[in-house]
Amino acid sequence: MSIITTINPANETQIKSYNRLTENEVVSCIEQANKTYTDWKLTSFDHRKKLMLALAEIFEDRNEEYAQLATQEMGKTIVQARKEIEKCAKICYYYAEHTAELLANETVATEAHKSYITFQPLGVILAIMPWNFPFYQVIRFIVPAIMAGNTGILKHASNVQGCAFALEKALLDAGFPCGIFTNLNVSSNTVEAIIENEHVVAVTLTGSAPAGQSVAAIAGKNLKKTVLELGGSDAYIILDDANLEKATDLATYGRLQNNGQTCIAAKRFIVLDSIYNNFLELFTQKMKKAKMGDPTNEDTYYGPLARVDLRDELHKQVEKTISQGGILVTGGKIPKQKGAYYPATILADLKPGMEAFDEELFGPVASVIRAKDEKHAIALANNSKFGLGSGVITENKNRGEKVALQLEAGSSFVNKLVASDPRLPFGGIKTSGYGRELSSYGIREFTNTKSIWID
Repeated sequence: MSIITTINPANETQIKSYNRLTENEVVSCIEQANKTYTDWKLTSFDHRKKLMLALAEIFEDRNEEYAQLATQEMGKTIVQARKEIEKCAKICYYYAEHTAELLANETVATEAHKSYITFQPLGVILAIMPWNFPFYQVIRFIVPAIMAGNTGILKHASNVQGCAFALEKALLDAGFPCGIFTNLNVSSNTVEAIIENEHVVAVTLTGSAPAGQSVAAIAGKNLKKTVLELGGSDAYIILDDANLEKATDLATYGRLQNNGQTCIAAKRFIVLDSIYNNFLELFTQKMKKAKMGDPTNEDTYYGPLARVDLRDELHKQVEKTISQGGILVTGGKIPKQKGAYYPATILADLKPGMEAFDEELFGPVASVIRAKDEKHAIALANNSKFGLGSGVITENKNRGEKVALQLEAGSSFVNKLVASDPRLPFGGIKTSGYGRELSSYGIREFTNTKSIWID
């Protein structure tokens, strides 16, 4: 029997070992999910709401327990881990209160006696989720999916299996039926067979572009729908009228939140020439001052990366950028200590063609880019294969809005860091993926938009 052992990235100690499922066990779990679906799809929104409110209360009651688990397994600071669990509760409350209206029938005036559009569930949905938000990423998928009448199975990242099983138990404790949501502790090489299973009707993945390409190819071959939320290298334009104190505060938090491991986050800072030097100087001061350390300490600003191999890969990207002409302003050295730590790093004077301009750097590394003017800044921002989030910092809100509308991304924020909100659709374009999560657009992704005509 295959076993996976989780490792604490802060001190590289073993946490717990988990047995991988056998092929027969996986098939049995999928069959149970499908059996549950046949009954669950017939339940009322009121019934689903009652259970979802119970789940929200579980997240509130177990906030500290779940936060400690996330910090232990993937290294996020305990303060941010608590906020992640709070967001999970908010998602539950939002869909508990609003699903009935989000999926309400839409009457269409035709020559028929009665015609309308209805939104019906599809069946068993497979979610392939990453480790960086081990609770929230999954909740963002499963809550709207089951509120719409589907059931879900999860292939979570190997290093956060404790979080995955905690989520499975939370739904059962809330009163949801067995099979509504199942964590499949399996390796990546089993994913193809899971997607091909006759009972799995669709797949959602949050992860890298290569992973998305692989899953989409398998799903496409089997004519199954996919929603992909992939990587990002979000551009943040700092206009020449920006408040530099606010801009650099946002930049520092944007690069160091979740230890720099967020798909949708400020990563490329495109600064107009007239304020470039002042921005860089102040930004450097704040990045140097941010405290790196034990993520369980309340005053730690950022902790380790999730795994040592990820830290080492990030360092290679930094070194490659420097070899291409990028300027190392601060950081960029692997500390001599236990754990997957990497210091707050700034790479400046970057240009297209350099690693830190073209690729996603998943860690506490900021890319600073000089722009001649506003038009040039927009062109630099859009000169990317990614299109997840984007932002603009300016004292002129109207100017910021005009710039935001020209940025090629799934979302654009003015004077605020990119964030996900259940009331707004979340997702990207280009190699950042397709489809949407959250809001009415997200819950409808895994429904049958069905026309009804009564003559």
